[in-house]
Amino acid sequence: MPLPPALLTRFGLCLAVAAPALTLRLSGTAVHPVLAMLVFGAAVVAASFLLAWAAEAAQKDISGALAVALLALIAVLPEYAVDLFYAFRAGSDPAYEQFAAANMTGSNRLLLGFGWPLVVLIAIAVAVTAERGRRTTAAVSAAREGAVTSGRAGISTGTGTGTGTGTGTGTGDATSPRGGRRARPLAPRGRALELPRSARLDIGFLALLSVLAFVIPALGSIPIWFGVVLIAVFGLYLWRAGTESDDDEEEFVGAAALIAGLDRRTRRVTVTGLFVVAATIILLSAEPFAEALVESGGSLGISSYVLVQWLAPLASEAPEFIIAVLFALRGRGALALVTLIASKINQWSLLVGSLPIAHALGGGTGGALPLDGRQVEEFVLTATQTLLGVAILLSLRFPRWAAICLLGLFAVQFVVTGEAGRYVLSAIHLVLAAILLVRGRAGVLPALRAAAGRPEPTGAIRGPGTGSGRRIDSGPGSASDDPQNPTVESTR
Repeated sequence: MPLPPALLTRFGLCLAVAAPALTLRLSGTAVHPVLAMLVFGAAVVAASFLLAWAAEAAQKDISGALAVALLALIAVLPEYAVDLFYAFRAGSDPAYEQFAAANMTGSNRLLLGFGWPLVVLIAIAVAVTAERGRRTTAAVSAAREGAVTSGRAGISTGTGTGTGTGTGTGTGDATSPRGGRRARPLAPRGRALELPRSARLDIGFLALLSVLAFVIPALGSIPIWFGVVLIAVFGLYLWRAGTESDDDEEEFVGAAALIAGLDRRTRRVTVTGLFVVAATIILLSAEPFAEALVESGGSLGISSYVLVQWLAPLASEAPEFIIAVLFALRGRGALALVTLIASKINQWSLLVGSLPIAHALGGGTGGALPLDGRQVEEFVLTATQTLLGVAILLSLRFPRWAAICLLGLFAVQFVVTGEAGRYVLSAIHLVLAAILLVRGRAGVLPALRAAAGRPEPTGAIRGPGTGSGRRIDSGPGSASDDPQNPTVESTR
């Protein structure tokens, strides 16, 4: 079965973007650090798109929570390549130690502080718009029915004119021709993106990792033994995800939809080929891109630490954000958010756990990746932000105000700098997390049970966000009980 022209066009565009980087690397041509940063960074982004499309389409053959976990893992492989290079290089050059931690903390906070709120706000906006459209349609239909009824009976109870014994206009209830009041507009308060109960698996593991995260700043380093523990947690997470059943039909968008529509043999060959091509581009581009980031700082008058912490993760995670946004726009906000939560889990487990091992393989001694004072502060801030994210998720409801709060705290860190500022922000995250943990304490045990593989007791009382309140479906054809469709709850 031949590949669709639209799919070939997208593949060709990605390869064209990556071609200059491959040419420079294979020919050994040296260019200015800033140019190298742009060229190799573009190649990483192009490869990230190829990986994301292949990983998403692979869900056609792998269903359930395991597919989401693997998609989240593959989507951030470019980030792994860059971060592990810094850790490996730090084994022989201590000056690179700070960059390994910088890239990890930056990508982690970018994912939760920007990615999560973006998906939640878009999903809520889509759901509210869809609900208003349905209400408007219902009101118009009811008004027309009322006009016809009143015209026949000669009673002016609806907007319009009658053809019977009386005519005129009225201000009756727009949803009921017999009502005497106007229907209230859609209340903007109390809205939240609701998650399926199956998300407790991810929340439980993220809760465990958020607690383990505080061990790193307490030790002042990332020991190899602790890295092994984190990798074991990731292995347990994959195993637990593989045991979860999910009968929902997958939905694909963009290039992934075109790949998923191929016959099985062509699809598998295409997915395998994309993985190989993307991995080759990343392996050839990761090192020069990482080196160019460090060297470009002086040329641009920007701290190399800042470039490594924010520019590299932005390049490697851009495709993942785009895919999540597309799902949210299509009324699949819950699936988009769960995928980003899974990415957070593999960052805190597999990525962090691999750093000291890469450091040792690069010649590092002492059995740990050392952290200086700046990196300890960054880990504290990242850990407290993660704890706040977990506290928000425990109720299986992600309110709009919480998304705005996370986004605001993320933005503030670029203004508040210095050791004192980072610790103040950490304290704010911690206080908010404590308040939300108390409010959502009913969700702690269910999340931990889900992570441990222990079924929820029969007849257990469902906590807030698992079915209380009036639900607004995310769009036409969606169902509030569909765990993949976002649901917005409106409380009056």
